Amino acid sequence: MKQKTKIITLDSGYHLWTHTSGEGKINLLALHGGPGGTHEYWENTADELKKQGLDVSVTYYDQLGSWYSDTPDFSDPEVAKKVLTYDYFLDEIEEVRQKLGLDNFYLIGQSWGGLLVQLYAQKYGKHLKGAIISSMVDEIDDYTAHLNEIREKEFAPDELAFMKKCEANNDYDNDRYQQDVDKLNKDYIDRKQPSKLDHLIGLSNTDIYNAFQGDNEFVITGKLGEWHNTKNLKDNHVPTLVTFGEHESMPVETGKRMAKMIPNAQFVSTPNAGHHHMIDNAPVYYDHLATFISEVENNTFNK
Repeated sequence: MKQKTKIITLDSGYHLWTHTSGEGKINLLALHGGPGGTHEYWENTADELKKQGLDVSVTYYDQLGSWYSDTPDFSDPEVAKKVLTYDYFLDEIEEVRQKLGLDNFYLIGQSWGGLLVQLYAQKYGKHLKGAIISSMVDEIDDYTAHLNEIREKEFAPDELAFMKKCEANNDYDNDRYQQDVDKLNKDYIDRKQPSKLDHLIGLSNTDIYNAFQGDNEFVITGKLGEWHNTKNLKDNHVPTLVTFGEHESMPVETGKRMAKMIPNAQFVSTPNAGHHHMIDNAPVYYDHLATFISEVENNTFNK
């Protein structure tokens, strides 16, 4: 198939928007970040892999609450309690897989999506041929330590003190504070400017984002503050690629450590790229991805 959009109905009754592009027999399912983000940066993945000589059918979807898919009423405490959990979004992947008829496939996830890849490989790995963890740590403390280093490097002591004061007072809408966050975003999240992901209106679901992350990428006040998965990496037995940007919000050293701890994994990094390195430096990012998939297909991938 070249292009196919399909709306699937979950057992819960909610609807998810999915789309498949590409014609290959190799299947890749792509998970977006955020949480509460959108599928957008995966839209050209099949074309980018074809440039690398690899025909892949790429399926991506907006998770529940995101852009084209249904959005539950998160003001209802019972709905929020049920949906705003790791388990919900993990099992959503498995239901999507079943309803799309995927098996023996590759799973890639960016950022929050990379967290879900870790969980999926550990629980549902029997369905995977390979996993790609793109820009996500296994230990949130590594991430927060790296964020502190970034902020200390980027800002003078008085400006950093100002940011911390805003955060202590929950004054995230402060214009000066938002300008500082924008600088960090341009240096570490979307280094290629103008950002492909900029829109006239906001597309991310802030209810989901705030519940897990917080106000912005550089402060964690949500559930991700309790993310600790290091001890479970050993339970991922599928070939795995761990890929980070060389100039991003996630610490590269953690990515290297993760690749050593996962039984059959390799680490690669994308130069001149931030958190969205599939956009910042697409040729290198997709060369790494194509090489990984090709080696797994040819039974030549090894740690």
